[in-house]
Amino acid sequence: MEALSTKSQMEMARNVHDLGSINSMREAIASGDEKVLEEAAHQFEAIFVQMMLKSMRKAQDALADENSPFNSQQVKFYRDMHDQQLATDLSSGGGLGLADLIIKQLGQKDENYVPGSVIRSDGNLASLNRAREHAVAQATDNVMASASKGTTSAYKAAMFDTPEQFIETLRPHAEKAAATLGVDPKAIISQAAVETGWGKYVIHDGNGNATNNLFGIKANHHWQGKQAVVDTIEFDAGVPSRQKAAFRAYDSIGEALDDYVKFLSSQPRYQNAVTSGEDAARYAESLQQAGYATDPAYAEKIMAVYHSDRMQGMMP
Repeated sequence: MEALSTKSQMEMARNVHDLGSINSMREAIASGDEKVLEEAAHQFEAIFVQMMLKSMRKAQDALADENSPFNSQQVKFYRDMHDQQLATDLSSGGGLGLADLIIKQLGQKDENYVPGSVIRSDGNLASLNRAREHAVAQATDNVMASASKGTTSAYKAAMFDTPEQFIETLRPHAEKAAATLGVDPKAIISQAAVETGWGKYVIHDGNGNATNNLFGIKANHHWQGKQAVVDTIEFDAGVPSRQKAAFRAYDSIGEALDDYVKFLSSQPRYQNAVTSGEDAARYAESLQQAGYATDPAYAEKIMAVYHSDRMQGMMP
């Protein structure tokens, strides 16, 4: 009988217009009934659904005829009451599934469900950085390895033994380029790391010579220097595909960085990136928006490398 009484209280609480619903839930909490968490979760989901309905109603009101009898304040009042009860009924009948997630998260009774309190980082930025760095490295390895297959006149191979060697070798050239552009040198090295997988996938010509192309700059019709044709991954509407493209080849890393500076500063579309260069995040985002790369996560990958423990340790 006590269980039936509590259930009746919960059913009353689902009536959004019942003024005693809050007291009913308080009594259920006081009695130690575990069903109160389920009811609270459904109530929360009902509020969420109600907010969505309210937003949709506002969009509809913007297009409504002001002279229509269905657009009066009285009609809107009763319509809002109906929407509130509708949201409550929808949430109690399964709804969007939000209530179930809340119950699993807070109840912690499902052995197969890991609560957020266990997996959250608690502000452990070093752990987050390592996770981002690993994800970027793994994604880059997969893409670069795929792009290096099936090439004829050129291929991608390692130009550096370690990421630390990559940073140390590139650092003086990046600092020189950064001073010219007014850009954070760490952002430049981070971009090169994304483009080449920390120097593990640098384009080499058919004779086995490194092209020193660390920024994925293609050889368009304006380019009069050496070039190498290799497979690359391009994104169209977020979908990756393998394509052949010609890339610029340089005799040295210094020449590559000089051309990188010239490439960005000579094209109006990269003006926003250059002017915001001191802010690494804005620089990376502006490069992506200007179409530097087709990868929709290009800026995010650059910043993941930028904030990585490896980059912070070598370039504080």
